[in-house]
Amino acid sequence: MSSDEFNAFITETTAEGDTDDESEGRLADKTIAIKDNISTKDIRTTCGSAMLADYVPPYNATVVDRVFDAGATLVGKTNMDEFGMGGTTETSAFGPTKNPVDPDRAPGGSSGGSAAAVAAGDADIALGTDTGGSVRNPAAFCGVVGIKPTYGLVSRYGIVAYANSLEQVGPLATTVEDAALLLDVISGPDSQDATTNDGGEGSDYAAAADGNVDGLTVGVITDLIEGADDEVVDAFEDSLDELEAQGAEITEISLESLEHAVQAYYVIAMSEASSNLARFDGVRYGPDTDTADGNWNDDFAAVREDGFGPEVKRRILLGTYALSAGYHDKYYKKAQDARAWVKQDFDAAFEDVDVLASPTMPVVPPQLGESLDDPLQLYLMDANTVPVNLANLPAISVPAGEVDGLPVGLQLIGPKFGEETIIRAASAVEQ
Repeated sequence: MSSDEFNAFITETTAEGDTDDESEGRLADKTIAIKDNISTKDIRTTCGSAMLADYVPPYNATVVDRVFDAGATLVGKTNMDEFGMGGTTETSAFGPTKNPVDPDRAPGGSSGGSAAAVAAGDADIALGTDTGGSVRNPAAFCGVVGIKPTYGLVSRYGIVAYANSLEQVGPLATTVEDAALLLDVISGPDSQDATTNDGGEGSDYAAAADGNVDGLTVGVITDLIEGADDEVVDAFEDSLDELEAQGAEITEISLESLEHAVQAYYVIAMSEASSNLARFDGVRYGPDTDTADGNWNDDFAAVREDGFGPEVKRRILLGTYALSAGYHDKYYKKAQDARAWVKQDFDAAFEDVDVLASPTMPVVPPQLGESLDDPLQLYLMDANTVPVNLANLPAISVPAGEVDGLPVGLQLIGPKFGEETIIRAASAVEQ
């Protein structure tokens, strides 16, 4: 490993996998970096927060057991936006991660450390989590491949939850085939996570990376192009030309519900965060406090004041407000109604096309520090990725050219458990 010049890691370590049989596992020759909200036994797991700076889990997440069983070697736990709340990996209590493509720019987030570790060559593959684009965003900004699986394909057991109904563990790698191989290893039902199922049974994701898109119908989501930078759109259209040249049919499609997707996503995600982060109270989790009168309420407030950063506090407050008496129907219920509309729009679209496409991110990687003073702009940057999480669908980001030397990502979205199809299309772009 390098000297971690990009601050991609919170904890550097070496832990070797142990295959179940005498043959080598599928990841036996791979080094892996794991996002620091995924539990690793006897290795601290901080979530990028001062609240969990010294937390050491007593067990592995299911995905960690699976990569170890496949023979992978862990090289470290990666930096991330605090509790996954951010899109640039600048809200971490351990400092920002730099983009290996341009160290003055953000690597994306919240899985920015994982993407940067892969882009810098410090790990062959990596695991991140994707709640609203947190695998695909940094994959696009760092010029690597990132997959957000169908909700339920990969176990969430051992993940420190931000928004349960939205997040999934996803792979990052330099090639589509390696990302697909890692997905093969981590996917499948888990008795410890009731949200998993066997929808991907019989799939071979690595084998699907064959580049064969002859006859594939690709629907371009026009709603997700309108707000993108012109240069990003140009690179996106070049990648569509590549697909068309290899036999794919390109058509345009509009999804009216996406106009409300960002607002719905943030109401739902912040509401779930308000609930999930209530456990960090200084008793079960969090740093010790010693208030003068021993008042529990004062202790609780002091722990959360010191332990959480500004962005986490902002989202907890907004989520609590959305769930409070008198506002639940006005905000949370409307957000859930909008989510149902987004799902219906996607389902209808997939009756006519095999894959949907958009730029992964509407902009190139921002300068470090550029977005911290404007949270609303940071939220709007997620416009192309959050609809996929609302609809619980699979998506992949694959490099699709550059703008002034900065990477641009192509996002390909599939129907539920359509990972093989989007992997096949992504590999065609890669070739």
